[in-house]
Amino acid sequence: MNETATPPLPADLRDALARGVRQVNTVVLGKPHEVRLAFVCLLAGGHLLIEDLPGVGKTTLAHALAATLGLGFQRVQFTSDLLPSDIIGVGIYEREAGVFKFHPGPLFTQLLLADEINRAMPKTQSALLEAMAEGQVTVDGTTHRLAPPFFVVATQNPLDLAGTWPLPDSQLDRFMLRMSLGYPDRDAERAMLGASDRRDVIAALTPCLGPEQILALRQACAGVLASPALIEYVQALLAASRDHPEIRIGLSPRAGLALLAAARAHALLSGRPHCVPEDVQAVFPFVAGHRLGLGANARIDRTRLVAQLLEATPVR
Repeated sequence: MNETATPPLPADLRDALARGVRQVNTVVLGKPHEVRLAFVCLLAGGHLLIEDLPGVGKTTLAHALAATLGLGFQRVQFTSDLLPSDIIGVGIYEREAGVFKFHPGPLFTQLLLADEINRAMPKTQSALLEAMAEGQVTVDGTTHRLAPPFFVVATQNPLDLAGTWPLPDSQLDRFMLRMSLGYPDRDAERAMLGASDRRDVIAALTPCLGPEQILALRQACAGVLASPALIEYVQALLAASRDHPEIRIGLSPRAGLALLAAARAHALLSGRPHCVPEDVQAVFPFVAGHRLGLGANARIDRTRLVAQLLEATPVR
């Protein structure tokens, strides 16, 4: 638990972060809230899942982040025939040396775009588990570290579309936030229709941040003050999810840690060295929604359940 607030961000770091957010907003038009959530997830050290219909800008957001953050970038298009070794890499026998040499796959990057992740079989989806949880992969008994910061942005289509498989609960739990983009408003869509090709716009972007700056921002997030009263509020939300009659699986302690980390990042982006309940409330739907297991007789969806939990849990 933090007992003192983090000192203010250095001016150059604060300005670089603000430029990065503005730059992504010039590409993903009319979605400032969603862009902010993406940066919350990045700064909190989590991974982001974007679920929505094809064509609403999921991949565009990931490409804009990659161009803005100055990180090593790889994209993997998930398909039904994709194998775990296609992502992680494979050991190849070298006859001259008489040994197997590991050849890393696209997972060995800093920002990985896992595009349409739920079109791959669950076995392939699960190939990301160790990397997302621990920043490393183990192949043939040898552990290989990933270069920090490691950030996964995954996109998935709704499950009622053909050729999709649900992500295992263990995989879903590794994503700190899940969000949707939705259709743009009228003004944003008009601007898109009259703008240059999005690929040209993204190609013209310049990095506003880099690995060292992102790690410094993550360290600053960890230092954002969370008072005992605020931690009690987070714990009350967790307890409410476990006691709700229509929820079969409530929020785990890991979900509580993710909620607190995201709230700290939200506070930092708001320019505050301490969390307030509004930070927790702003990120709670996106941290909790994909982690709740509904009961067989649930009469309402996850969105309304999350709203109920917020309404029923008083701020102390």
